[in-house]
Amino acid sequence: MKIKCLSCNALTRMTYFCAALSPHQVDVELFELGLHNQPSELHKRLQARIDEVSVEPYDAIVLAYGLCGQSTLGLTARRIPLVMPRAHDCITLFLGSRQRYQIEFENEPGTYWYTLDYIERRENPNVTLGFGLGADPAKQYEEYVEKYGKDNADYLMEVMSTWQTHYQRAAFIDLNLGNGESVATEAAVIAQRRNWRFERLEGDIGLIRRLIEAEWDDDFLVLQPGQKIERAYDAQVVVAG
Repeated sequence: MKIKCLSCNALTRMTYFCAALSPHQVDVELFELGLHNQPSELHKRLQARIDEVSVEPYDAIVLAYGLCGQSTLGLTARRIPLVMPRAHDCITLFLGSRQRYQIEFENEPGTYWYTLDYIERRENPNVTLGFGLGADPAKQYEEYVEKYGKDNADYLMEVMSTWQTHYQRAAFIDLNLGNGESVATEAAVIAQRRNWRFERLEGDIGLIRRLIEAEWDDDFLVLQPGQKIERAYDAQVVVAG
């Protein structure tokens, strides 16, 4: 088979590694991590590429994405099948299964997740996962005052403080692809600063490997031409519409 893989660059190492080992010919195309903050724009760009790739000589398009803020909902297969994992977000993809994700979510709902590619590819290197957790609070406050004024800065810092109380654990998912020690250390330091526990978990590339090797069982949604991604309000996560 000849497969086109459209992937968030938070999964860069996983997708390229699995593509290199796949028995199929796989072309990987990455989309910016920051597009997650603009779900409608990410949806628009993914659909545009699906439309363009569908007229090229591929046998299938695979998405290395989950629902991801509902940005993939409504994506429509054109001339060839469109395949995605049944996953709410990329944490499922890093952990390797819906079942493991569900266990972690039920046992440790207040978890902030860290992975090597996610941290490496953040747009602002001074911010951890986009919400200022990695910045020094005093420096963060000064920046807010400069940008938004003192009253707004006070409000933002209060909101951030409230938001952080919902978390009790920082978890680094180690996929053993690249040297993630600096990210693990960063996560541990932030956990100590925020009075969170720090844990290091083994990642699992199995779900992405099977996606790219076309081993599509019930863990994947396979759309036929003309079908679109719809949300399922059960363990399936997504269904064909």
